[in-house]
Parts: sequence; structure tokens; C-alpha cells
Amino acid sequence: PLTMAHMGEKMIITKINGKDETKRFLENLGFVPGGNVIIVSEISGNMIVNVKDVRVAISKSMANRIIVN
Repeated sequence: PLTMAHMGEKMIITKINGKDETKRFLENLGFVPGGNVIIVSEISGNMIVNVKDVRVAISKSMANRIIVN
């Protein structure tokens, strides 16, 4: 999951887990399989990530649903 990735490391999204509604929400934010994601910072469990050249803040529970390689 994305929560296990290291800060600043460029990762590739391989899968999004969760209900269809959750998957759709994350896809609308730019989290799609095959896309790149970089963790910018982590503040009190929440993460700021760079996806599609945009910084997005997501909760740790959402980040756990994003599987990266």
C-alpha cells in the first residue's frame, strides 16, 4: 500500500482497493492504475502526495487502499 512507500520515491499505482464509490472518488483525484505518485509529506497520519502534477491530501485509510509498486 501507499502508506508503506518512502517519502520522495516515485511509485507506480498498480491497483485501487475498496468499494466502487471509493475507487471512483480516488480515480477522480487522479489515482489510476499505471499512474505515478510521489509522497510529498506525512502529517499526523494524513499524507500529501503528488499525482498528475497536482498535490492532493488524503487520509491514511484512503492511502491504504492504493496499492503501489
